Amino acid sequence: MELITETMNQGARQRSACKIVGISSRTLQHWRVIGIEDRRQTVRKTPANKLSEQERKQILDICNSQEFCTRTPKQIVPALADRNNYLASESSFYRVLRDAGQLHRRGRAANPVTAKKPDTYIADGPNQVWSWDITYLASTLKGVFFYLYLFMDIYSRKIVGWEVYENESSEQAADILRKTRLTESLPVNHKVVLHSDNGSPMKGATMLATMQKLGIVPSFSRPSVSNDNPYSESLFKTMKYVAAYPSKPFESLDETRLWVLRFVDWYNNCHRHNGIKYVTPTQRHNGQDVTILKQRKRVYEEAKKKHPERWSGKTRNWTHEPIVRLNPGEGGHLL
Repeated sequence: MELITETMNQGARQRSACKIVGISSRTLQHWRVIGIEDRRQTVRKTPANKLSEQERKQILDICNSQEFCTRTPKQIVPALADRNNYLASESSFYRVLRDAGQLHRRGRAANPVTAKKPDTYIADGPNQVWSWDITYLASTLKGVFFYLYLFMDIYSRKIVGWEVYENESSEQAADILRKTRLTESLPVNHKVVLHSDNGSPMKGATMLATMQKLGIVPSFSRPSVSNDNPYSESLFKTMKYVAAYPSKPFESLDETRLWVLRFVDWYNNCHRHNGIKYVTPTQRHNGQDVTILKQRKRVYEEAKKKHPERWSGKTRNWTHEPIVRLNPGEGGHLL
């Protein structure tokens, strides 16, 4: 207290001086009123409802008995109550087991497994990271669907490959992958990451062998986690909610393929994508978006100069986004 007083007399703030000493201003005020005598009780009283050692041992013996060794406290306590026997609550059973180091899964059920989050990949240009998935397109026959395979580039959001089949298979997916690589004119040693979920066509032997042969790096989502493949999921939503999507099921495979062909052409060349500053996927894929966004920025700045009273802040952000992340996390692999 004397040190703090001396420091304050030299111009320091009380709060800063207390912080250096390791106490709060409230503690200093309390000490000045009643002194610094420690009035805390040094003897801790034993709670009246605490279980005795004998009761804790009895709980452990029951939980480890042959009859109850595979059951949880939620099952054991009611079973004992049916026998007019109450030892403790379920929470007390759990506490005793935890203190004894026996709080684990009972029975034959395996311990839950936490799936590792997929690696983060960073794309700063087209044809570096692709994403693909399969969606169902209803047919006029109840319970029968057509299967749309869609491959997209996450940097430009361009659909780089697609096909519609009457079933799902790893062989068909591998065939589309080979055609997509040729369509994009990728050199033999060009490295591409291909992300997908854990479906059988994605992890089939033919697909994996084709990816290895083409030098494509596989990436998979966690089981039952759709958020790990957001670009494909978003693309399917755009497709099925677009105004041109048929209100009735498709009648034939040819009709389905024709509609998808028109959708892909519209999506790649006409659709202004909100995730890439409202340019088309083809414009971003070809690098034209940089010039387009610069032109938009210039138009907005000139409009602000003409009527500055209409602008309360900066003009709209038309800055080119140089990178796109797949499954953002710490670090990331840049191809």
